[in-house]
Amino acid sequence: MMMMSCEYMKSNIDEKEETKIRLMRALVEKQDPFSKEVDDPTLRRFLRARDLDVEKGSGMFLKYLKWRQTFVPNGSISLSEVPNELSQNKMFMQGFDKKGRPIATVLGARHFQNKLGGLEEFKRFVVYILDKICSRMPPGQEKFVVIGDLKGWGYSNSDLRAYLGALSILQDYYPERLGKLFIVHAPYIFMTVWKIVYPFIDNNTKKKIVFVQDKKLKSTLLEEIDESQIPEIYGGQLPLVPIQET
Repeated sequence: MMMMSCEYMKSNIDEKEETKIRLMRALVEKQDPFSKEVDDPTLRRFLRARDLDVEKGSGMFLKYLKWRQTFVPNGSISLSEVPNELSQNKMFMQGFDKKGRPIATVLGARHFQNKLGGLEEFKRFVVYILDKICSRMPPGQEKFVVIGDLKGWGYSNSDLRAYLGALSILQDYYPERLGKLFIVHAPYIFMTVWKIVYPFIDNNTKKKIVFVQDKKLKSTLLEEIDESQIPEIYGGQLPLVPIQET
């Protein structure tokens, strides 16, 4: 009886969600014809990001469409648009977790404020990264995992405008994409910056962030990722692959 009850509730929730997606589609297609090219899973992510509120989810989605058309007019960010960010060699992607979510690794100590391309180039780099990760997702999978490695991070790496810019892009334009963020090797001084960034993180995202103790690093990763898919630097078997080479 309990199983039947749970299945019935899930069916009702799914049906309710599908109804709201249909309402949302009618609303956004009326306001922006480009909405017709977008699939239901995309609309669902924006709807869920606004707790199934059709009006708020639609507003968020339409804002995303407008942003995408202006910020990524060619449909994708090319390597030639982010040369200074790529030169820092800080972003990698390899392997999948047990749920089939692609895994990206970022080495925070290699990030420095971009004085040549500025904040705009950094934002383009964030979009390049997110698009690249999303393109690697297998059918039926909508989320990814990130290992944020802060080993060696110091105040010279601190870049609040960049951190908040990346967070805004992730939350506003790629909702329900982050599956889990493991923050590893975080030095004590990082917490000063974290206290400033934390209030800007929405509640859904906060639930997906895990600070991992050094002594429990491999065991924590193994809960979500098979050893064959864990980067070598954390005791696994995969070498880090620069994201532009994947």
